Amino acid sequence: MKLCFATRNTNKIKEIKAKLGDAFEIVSLEDIQCQEELPETTGTIEGNSAQKAQFVWEHYNINCFADDSGLEVTALAGAPGVDSAMYAGVHGDSEANIQLLLKNLQGISQREAQFKTVITLVLNGKTHQFEGTIAGSILEEKKGSEGFGYDPVFLPKGYPQTFAEMPLEEKNKISHRSLATEKLIQYLQSTL
Repeated sequence: MKLCFATRNTNKIKEIKAKLGDAFEIVSLEDIQCQEELPETTGTIEGNSAQKAQFVWEHYNINCFADDSGLEVTALAGAPGVDSAMYAGVHGDSEANIQLLLKNLQGISQREAQFKTVITLVLNGKTHQFEGTIAGSILEEKKGSEGFGYDPVFLPKGYPQTFAEMPLEEKNKISHRSLATEKLIQYLQSTL
């Protein structure tokens, strides 16, 4: 089955291909010649995920899925949340985002957080959503060099390593995106 993953993030595509294996042919926005910026104007992770998937379905007539993720920090009332990728003002500047997060948590001992992913699948015009979350906490300094985004400061609950210290295979077993992807895969396999 051919599916477009509505993203330009090569790290996300690599992660999801590793998880999906050969059962599905995953194409990117570049593969379908989508040059537009996908809309993300709903103010929620669920809404942005749906908005992106529906845009690709409506404009490119291809079955697709889109994800939206965020880091939700309890002590910061759920921030950065839907704005995780541009928390410090520039989209995708992970270093600036991490530094602002650590600054905003200075002196705060309650550092509980969760990563949340919502994947929206538009399959033959019908919309389905799948959510994955993983609880953890925010460290006071970065550890590890793997992964991307907030991975160097996120310590998943019950694990001795940050996401950035884990091998990709281990992270893929427990991550928020992995959990949402697993639900997506189970659904897709049930439709074959």
